[in-house]
Amino acid sequence: MWLQVRLGNILFLDLECVPQESSFFDLDDGMKALWEKKSDRLWKWLGMEEATPDELYDNRSGIYAEWWKIIVISVWFFAKNDEGWLSFRVKSFYGDDEQQILTDFFDLLNSHYDKNFHKLCGHNIKEFDVPYICRRAMVHGLTLPSIIDISGKKPWEVSHIDTMELWKFGDRKSFCSLDLLCRVMWVETPKDDISGEQVARVYWDEQDLERIMTYCEKDVVATARLLMKLMQNGQEVVVAEE
Repeated sequence: MWLQVRLGNILFLDLECVPQESSFFDLDDGMKALWEKKSDRLWKWLGMEEATPDELYDNRSGIYAEWWKIIVISVWFFAKNDEGWLSFRVKSFYGDDEQQILTDFFDLLNSHYDKNFHKLCGHNIKEFDVPYICRRAMVHGLTLPSIIDISGKKPWEVSHIDTMELWKFGDRKSFCSLDLLCRVMWVETPKDDISGEQVARVYWDEQDLERIMTYCEKDVVATARLLMKLMQNGQEVVVAEE
């Protein structure tokens, strides 16, 4: 598989999510009942017969956009500076207002990124980040920018660059975390402060959004460095600089 795209045409992204409520017991009665129904299937599938719905909510609900919300979207992109040199910038959209985060992020996509010329890149972006963003946008009644609207498309029609998919080399059952792949490929790990499992605690208990934003920015920078490292070390990825 050959991938040819200019670095200046790639927008690297990563996001962080937290439970919509600080605990299972803070959910309204309807969502609580729905989670209990969901967790009844989950504990059987996970082999966690002793887990209660509130324990599963704390530890396993993060992959479900119906119960969590986005608090940070960080992007990393190349831009030309005043001297005409290609340099990179990191920008984050973050806060407690998910609708505003998505609106501001979509404004960036609509004004600067065209699906015919640009690509989004992330680690596990095809199965997590992009679908998650789309689902949460639908909750708020937002119109999806063309570059991120993948509804109705077949898997091979989705042109986003996924570093985890590149590492699979066709092995569909393989999963490799960003931290592990960075360590294997000798890219500086972004996990030098908190981990993904700690984000909800830092948000709800410590109320430290800035710390989570910094963590997310480290992830997106690591993803960009990882793609360039894959480009250097293998024949599977070819990225042409502007």
